[in-house]
Amino acid sequence: MKFLNSPDYRQFAQLFEELDSAGPPRIEIVHGTRDIGKRIGIFSGSFNPLTVAHTAMAEQAVAQFQLDELLLLLAKANVDKGIFGLPLAARLFTLKRYAESRPGFSVGASSHGRYLDKITALTALYPPQTDFHFIVGYDTLIRIFDAKYYTDFDAELQELFSACRFIAANRAEADAETIDAFMAQPGIRRYAPFVSTLALPAAYADISSTEIRQRLEQGEAITHLVPPVVAELLEADSIYSQ
Repeated sequence: MKFLNSPDYRQFAQLFEELDSAGPPRIEIVHGTRDIGKRIGIFSGSFNPLTVAHTAMAEQAVAQFQLDELLLLLAKANVDKGIFGLPLAARLFTLKRYAESRPGFSVGASSHGRYLDKITALTALYPPQTDFHFIVGYDTLIRIFDAKYYTDFDAELQELFSACRFIAANRAEADAETIDAFMAQPGIRRYAPFVSTLALPAAYADISSTEIRQRLEQGEAITHLVPPVVAELLEADSIYSQ
């Protein structure tokens, strides 16, 4: 099992042991630099596993919004999900392998799952003039405006949007008009100028990590749904089942 025995895999497993979700927010960059430019896109997800829809979102966002750097960020703690499927170290391994052939792509691990905590950690890492742009799907955009994730909803949202912008991608059930209608709601429409829309081609709108995990469980092909490095990793069944 070359992945499990690689230095990167062992290092990443140790990193997730050290990241403290109960302490101050912390992000560790495991690939790339922090001084590429002023406009950085941050694509934070569970990547369980990384799909061609994820990579299309990342690459299209870089081109459409002229981002100087794209940071793929994997959080140890997720606000809604436990750890299942691929181990975190395996997910980080695939992100790094994918990013290695793409100039301007970086990879990091986060101790915290909330965007407010992530931006706190990011502003400690990057120069003061950096423009932060979080890349999210529609389902994540909805959660950002869910009061249950905040102690003081209005104050914390203002703090978040004073430090970053969001790029929201469509999903099969939510096109650009749906995103605009959501952002027009009373109570959150003040933040609409800070949310831009990324229109993914329809071919990617239905692809999900959940579907890929289901296909793996049923022994069906996934090579058309994931980057080659992910398909290579998932050939080792014991990595997926840990």
